[in-house]
Order: sequence, then structure tokens, then C-alpha cells
Amino acid sequence: MPDTFEAKSTKSQLNAINEALLEGDSNQVKGLLQELKPCDVALLLESSRSKSRLDLWQLIEPELYSDVLEELSEDVRNGIIDNMLPEKVTDALEEMDTDDLVETLHSLPEAVSQDLLSAMDEQDRQRAELGLSYGEETAGFIMNTDTITLRPKINVDVILRYLRLKGDMPEHTDTLYVVDNENNLMGGVAITQLITAAPDTPVESLIKDSISIPADMEDGEVANLFERYDWLSAPVVDENNRLLGRITIDDVVDIIREDAEHSMMSMAGLDDEEDTFAPVVKSTQRRTLWLGVNLFTALMAAMVSDLFETTLSELAVLAILNTIVPSMGGVAGNQTLTLVIRGMALGHVSSSNARFLVTKELAIGFFNGVIWAVLIASVIALWKQDLMLGAVIAFAMMINMIAAGLAGATLPMIMKKLNIDPALAGSVILTTITDVVGIFAFLGTATWLLL
Repeated sequence: MPDTFEAKSTKSQLNAINEALLEGDSNQVKGLLQELKPCDVALLLESSRSKSRLDLWQLIEPELYSDVLEELSEDVRNGIIDNMLPEKVTDALEEMDTDDLVETLHSLPEAVSQDLLSAMDEQDRQRAELGLSYGEETAGFIMNTDTITLRPKINVDVILRYLRLKGDMPEHTDTLYVVDNENNLMGGVAITQLITAAPDTPVESLIKDSISIPADMEDGEVANLFERYDWLSAPVVDENNRLLGRITIDDVVDIIREDAEHSMMSMAGLDDEEDTFAPVVKSTQRRTLWLGVNLFTALMAAMVSDLFETTLSELAVLAILNTIVPSMGGVAGNQTLTLVIRGMALGHVSSSNARFLVTKELAIGFFNGVIWAVLIASVIALWKQDLMLGAVIAFAMMINMIAAGLAGATLPMIMKKLNIDPALAGSVILTTITDVVGIFAFLGTATWLLL
């Protein structure tokens, strides 16, 4: 009940701010903004038009800049940074967690990023450069460097006194990591162990082996490990097992959400960070490329139909039925494509079982082909009173369903090897294959048997 009430309260606050904006009451807007959490302020900014965002940003307290920028999508964040004074940007970035700092700098133009790095103090610059040295979508890129480390010979009482003097701990800390004099990771000690152990217990007797994450591991694999082992946090190490930082569950939630958004938006050829309220010209430019690709693939299918212009002119009924086979193949192929992309993302598909998966999808395509070929043949034969026409469309349906299963299973694997995102281009290529094969099989068979 409290969560529901708070959610409704936040929605009411956002509506109140929007109404105050429309009325031009900046004092009321400023007061209402101070009552919101940074994540809610970010939601408000992302839900506003470009001009309104800049007006809202001017009313936000500068000490909240860092927290709000961390919550914004890349497009919106960069748009706001473009309109901030350089010294204000630097102050905000220095307050960010390492992973958010690295992501923000990486998304900015190289010249801007370098200027901001130069303006930072030595410590902040080093932690940013460490993350930037690793590729995007790696563990090193998304890790935080705010870790508390222990030496193996000290006892629990010393640690607890140190933590009390320190006053606070990094967010989502459930484990403290034990390192030797060379900063090599020896293992971890759970906070719960420290609280319940006797004061004179040495740390080395509490150490438990912890699975470390190589800094160059892909973030998708990191998310899989967190899901598999139910981690709240995990250490990140370099190739020499030196502790670099840690990844926490909130970072993994972001990875999962971003991957889901990426897959969904890529199906339509859109950037997963695209601003919903971006200017018309900017949005048009981004979408034009994908529309051009789609037009090219549609022309390929039309060219195949053109090969059978004579057949279509003599048998007009074929033009009526010509969309059925490609459409069924496209749906069947996309089912397989989606299943395989999901399996690859979860780590279920590998070279050891890829052949079996392809064989399985071919078999499914064959049996689906038989079922729907018989059904469509019966419908067409009764509808058009033509058994041969029913046989033609049945054969084409069978061929295209098998081709759809084969293409849907193999395309993601081939594209992955070519370093092409299957979620981005797989659907378009698959649709082209099922359209071309379906039209060619139907009209080619009709030309052979009916003319």
C-alpha cells in the first residue's frame, strides 16, 4: 500500500509541475522540483519538450545535477550538457559514480570528453580513464571503483571500528574484499559474517572464495552470472587478478533494461537511447536510413514478382493469393529468429548445440509446412474449385516454411560471427528471404504447372 500511495503521489507532483509550467509560475515549479527524487526529476525532463527541459533544468538545484544526469538517457543528457557551462558540467561529473561518469564521457564528442577530463582533479580523471580504457559493454566499463578492501591479518574488531569511523559505505555493499600487498584478490568477507563474528577473529579465517569477473567480460555475460548465482555484487579483476572495482545489482538491472530496450527498438531500426521528444528534423534523419533499407528489400521482392509478369497477367487469381505464402513464412521465421536471439543472449546457444538447434528448427518448419500446406490447399481448392491451384500454393507454403526455419535459426549465428547485431538487422534480412523464396516458389511453380 505505501508503494502504491507513493507512486500516485509522484504522478500527482509531476502533473502539478506540468500545470505550473503551462501557467509560467517558475517559483511554484522550483518548489515542486525540490520535493522530487532525482529519478523523478529525470522522468519529468524526459517527458518534456526540448525547450521546456532547458527551462526546467535552470530551476533545479546545482547540487542535484549529478544525480539527475545519472538517471537520464544518453540523448537527453547530452542535450542538457550541451547547454551547460563547462565548469558546471565538470562539477557534476566529479560527483558521479564511476560507471555513470564513464558512460557519460563516452557518449560525448571526443573533444568535449577530453576537455572535461583535463578539467578534473587527478583522482577523478584516473578513475574515468580506467573505465574508458575498456571497451563499451564490458565489465570494466560498467564497474564502480568504490570498494572497501581488507588485509588478511587484521581482526574483526579493527574492521568494525574502522567502519564506524568512516561513517558510511558505498551503496549496495554486501561484501568486503580481501587483497594482499599487491592488491591481488584473495576472496571476500560478507558483512553478515563481520557482524556476527567474535571481535578477535582474524579476517583470513572468514575469507570465502568469490567468483571474480574479468574486466573484459561482456556485460551480457555479467548479467547472466548475476542471475545464475543471485549476486548482489561481484569483484572485477584485471588479467593479473588485481582488484579493479566491483559491479552491483543496480548496474545489472540497467544492463538488462538496456538490452531489452535495444532489442525492441532495433526491430524498428531505432536507437534505444532515442529521445521521444527529439526535434522533428533529428528524428526524421535517424529513421530515414532504416526506411531506405526497407524500401530496398521491398524492391527485391517486387523484382521477383516482375519475373512472372506474364503468369500474373494470364492468371489474375495468383495476384490475389501471392501475399499468403510470404506472410506465413515471415511470421514463422520471426518466431524462430526471436527464439534463437533470446537463447544466444541467455548463453543457451553455443557451437556445441547449434547444429541440433538448426536441425530442430528445420523439422519444425517441415511439420508446420505440412500442416499449413494441407490446410491452405483445402481452402483454395474449395474456394476456387481448382485442385491444381491448391497443390501449387501448398508446395510453395512447404518450401517457404522450411526456408523460414532454416534462415531464422542460422541468421543470428552468422551475424554474430560477423559482429553484426542480430536484433538490429536480423528481422529485415529474414523478411527479405521469406518474401523472395515465397514469391519465387509460388509463382515459379504456378508458371510450371498452370500455364
